This record gives sequence, C-alpha cells and structure tokens, in this order.
Amino acid sequence: MKLFLIPFILVGLFILVSAFFIVKQQTSAIIERFGKFQSIRHSGLQMKIPLVDRVAGKLSLKIQQLDVIIETKTLDDVFVRLKVSVQYKVIRDKVYDAFYKLDYPHDQITSYVFDVVRAEVPKMKLDDVFVKKDDIAIAVKRELNEAMQDYGYDIIKTLVTDIDPDAQVKEAMNRINASEREKIAAQFEGDAARILIVEKAKAEAESKRLQGQGIADQRREIARGLEESVEVLNKVGINSQEASALIVVTQHYDTLQSIGGETNSNLILLPNSPQAGSQMLNDMVASFTASNQIGEAMKNSKKNLE
Repeated sequence: MKLFLIPFILVGLFILVSAFFIVKQQTSAIIERFGKFQSIRHSGLQMKIPLVDRVAGKLSLKIQQLDVIIETKTLDDVFVRLKVSVQYKVIRDKVYDAFYKLDYPHDQITSYVFDVVRAEVPKMKLDDVFVKKDDIAIAVKRELNEAMQDYGYDIIKTLVTDIDPDAQVKEAMNRINASEREKIAAQFEGDAARILIVEKAKAEAESKRLQGQGIADQRREIARGLEESVEVLNKVGINSQEASALIVVTQHYDTLQSIGGETNSNLILLPNSPQAGSQMLNDMVASFTASNQIGEAMKNSKKNLE
C-alpha cells in the first residue's frame, strides 16, 4: 500500500517545487495564467500556482548595446558606411509594454536608426560628416526616444563609432593630405634657404667691408711708417730720394727673406738676382732725378711765360 503512494508523493513534490522560481537581479519575469497576463515579478524567490501559472518570459533591465551598420551617400556623392552604437534598456515600470508590444526590438531600433541616418547624412559633405558626427548621434537618440518610449524602452546613449568612406575616396583624401603637407614642407624649406642666402650675403658684405677697412688701415700704416723712416734718414744727412730708394731696397730684401723662410712656397720674385737690388736703386735714383729735372723745367717755362 505504501509503495502505491510513492508516485503520488513524487508528483506532489514536483508540483510543489515547480511552484517556486527565482528571478535574477536586474531581471523581470512575466507570469501568465492560462495564456493571459497575470503579473510581473522582479528579483528574488517568487511563487506561482503550479499547472496554472507559467513564466512566459524574462526581460533584462540592464543597459544593452546594439551596433547598426548603415551605408548611405553624402551631399558630395560619396558613399560612406557608418557604425551607430545604440545603448538602451527596458524601463522597469513598462516591462509589460516592452514584452507584449514588440516581438523584435532590435529590428525596430535598427529601422529607426536607418531612417534618421539616411535623412541626415545626405545633407552633409563628407568632411562635415566627420565633424558633425555628434549631431547625427543626437538626432538618432532624439528620434529613437520619441518612438521607443511607448514600447517601454529608454535610449541611454547613441554614438557614431565609425565612419568608413569608400576605399578610393580614402586614398584620394590621403593623397590630398600628403600633398598639402609636402607643400607646407617645401614652403618652410624655401624660407630656410632664402634666409640662409640673405644671411650669407650679409656676412660676405660685412667681410668685404672689414677686409677693405683692413687694407685701408694697412696702407695707411705703411705710408706712416715710410714717412717716419724718411724723416729719420733725413736727420742723418740722407736726402728724400736716397731715403726712398734705400727703403725700397730694404723691403725688397725683406721680401726675399720672407719667401726663403717658407719651405713650401712656389712664389718667384722677379728680378731676384744678386744685382737686382743695386739695379733697382739706380733705376729709382734715375727716375727721381728725371722727375726733379722735369719739375724744374716746368717751373722755368712758367716763369718765362709770365
């Protein structure tokens, strides 16, 4: 007799156990009774009438993300692919609407995203799509919020996470960018070369000026030294012509001595024979004498004319 009751006891225990169920945190369970909505249960240990009530489904109350890829055309006739990430969640107080009004919420959200993006992007040029991607995201969020609130969904955030133009367009944009950078680099190089030329010219001009000034100072000092040498020789009874000739001969031998001191010098001073000094002295004395005679003759001629 007791063995006969065991199956009934087991069935009773099964039915009793099935009356209890657990709902996880951030989850809502929908209870139906004979196919009709009965209640919504939230996290914790819950109970239902066995064989009468059933858990029709569960909805997560966590924030979820849906990535939508859209291909559309810009104002300047460039096809571009956009990735729009939609972050949404089920509103706790509207679990009934979220469960019963939409079978496929992902498809509904995707349709709205397509509609908004294909309405906004064709108004913009490709460059503006990159700059105003936040405006596109705001427009998508606004449209989705207005539509999905009635279905029990709250749109938390929408993000345009990727903008991918056609491969040929990207290559052309890269070439344009590279050309602009090369142009700027060429301008900088030209400016640098121009500055270098100007500064080099200034340096050369300053060098020439200083060189000329140095030569002028050198000649001035040489003249002053000759003048002092002639004055010293005059004091010891040597006239100006003889003093000048003596100075020239002295400079001649000083030059020869200087050349001889340079072992690698290939300079030849003409004339450089031993008789050159006396010949130069005789020539200079003769030239000075002739100059004096010409000067005296010119003075006499002037007096006769007067």
